[in-house]
Amino acid sequence: MDNKHVDAVANAADDIPFSQFKQSAPLMTRREMLGITGMAGLAALTGTSTAAISQTARPRIACLITYWGATRSHADWIVTKLLDGYWWQGAHTPSRVEVVSVYIHQLETSGLGQKICKSKNIPIFKTVGEAVTLGGKELAVDGVVIVAEHGEYPTNLKGQWLLPRWWIYEKVIRVFEQSKRSVPVFNDKHLSYNWDEAKWMFDKSRELNFPLTGGSSIPTFFRKPEIELDIDTPIKTSIVVGGAPDEGALFHCVDVLQAFVERRKGGETGVRSVQCIRGPETWKWTEQNPWAGKLLEAVRTSFDLKAGHFQAIEKPNVCIVEYNDGTKAAIYSAQGVGWTYAAEIEGQKDPTVISMLGWPGPFDQYHASNSQPHWITEMMVTKKEPFNAERLLLSTGIVAYDMESNWENGHYSDIGRRIETPFMNMKYRSTRGAQFSRGERPPKTPYLRGFDE
Repeated sequence: MDNKHVDAVANAADDIPFSQFKQSAPLMTRREMLGITGMAGLAALTGTSTAAISQTARPRIACLITYWGATRSHADWIVTKLLDGYWWQGAHTPSRVEVVSVYIHQLETSGLGQKICKSKNIPIFKTVGEAVTLGGKELAVDGVVIVAEHGEYPTNLKGQWLLPRWWIYEKVIRVFEQSKRSVPVFNDKHLSYNWDEAKWMFDKSRELNFPLTGGSSIPTFFRKPEIELDIDTPIKTSIVVGGAPDEGALFHCVDVLQAFVERRKGGETGVRSVQCIRGPETWKWTEQNPWAGKLLEAVRTSFDLKAGHFQAIEKPNVCIVEYNDGTKAAIYSAQGVGWTYAAEIEGQKDPTVISMLGWPGPFDQYHASNSQPHWITEMMVTKKEPFNAERLLLSTGIVAYDMESNWENGHYSDIGRRIETPFMNMKYRSTRGAQFSRGERPPKTPYLRGFDE
């Protein structure tokens, strides 16, 4: 995947008029909303609790979205799979959940989402609270999906995109606490651009005892070779090579790294420090750290690329991660290798190289985020996290402090400061099995939208 493709996704709504934080009126009246939400209406008529009804029905999901106006937006990638099913392990899988409500923060510019919801008889609510209570006073859904990626939102000096993930999540938590009940929550990509917000989000999931997942779809994408590292693999050093020109793209690479390194011998021990180096200094650091250069060369030769291929990138950067157990890792922004992980493993002569190849497109019903909606659905049905939510928090923290590294007191430096992160001391042992897609890739099939375009 080249940088043009990365930028096309990361900036999917650049041509949309600015309407930040503007909330529009609901598309339907409250009576109409309740009338078409199925379980809520049935509960009202029979006097049966919605919780009792949901035991024999598909989990009812509220989808909370920032922007849904383009087929390349994450909302369209994810929510349509929850509505119409997804491609998993070589076959189409029908949806096992029911989307019963939607909230769209930038509603006026989300014409596609409005049209889909209308065609599927899904109410769009005016507020987050109404979406998760179905217009009532207490929690009335079985799961929450937050897709706060894309939309017309500003970036700060450090290049962090100020998407309102925490703001939406906090409104959900407020309903959980008032209702004295909680349900599983999925949060697309990182929890927040801000560590303190992200830690609060994670802590609330533990305090209120609900499953939390999220992150990138890339760790579950097709792999070459189709292998997963064993639990307790003696990993010494690791790199990830992939397009990482900005915060959003970097997160994909970091989440790929964490999906592999959490399986190292002894399990995850937490992150000791994060540093970002940009420009030509990237290659000076690589020369000074031969382990990184050796792994980078292993990636180059596995793709049969010409010498100096990675050094030719216009704006190189490397994110350097040190773990509490002494394990080292680096993430290089590069082109031509998809997302590729390489590791030096004790007892093995040559590095292990595993790639997640190809753009997840084309932009049709089965393009991106097929395996991710599978694991979203799995969590909603089983009420168990598909992987440790600590991984999501660590990936979030690494990205946040990488973006902080090159800045200090308003001044920028290509050689970012090494930031000690004693607060990122999460320890856990992964027990999950392989979660990536296998088999035939999905066909180029039109969206099942419920209307003709």
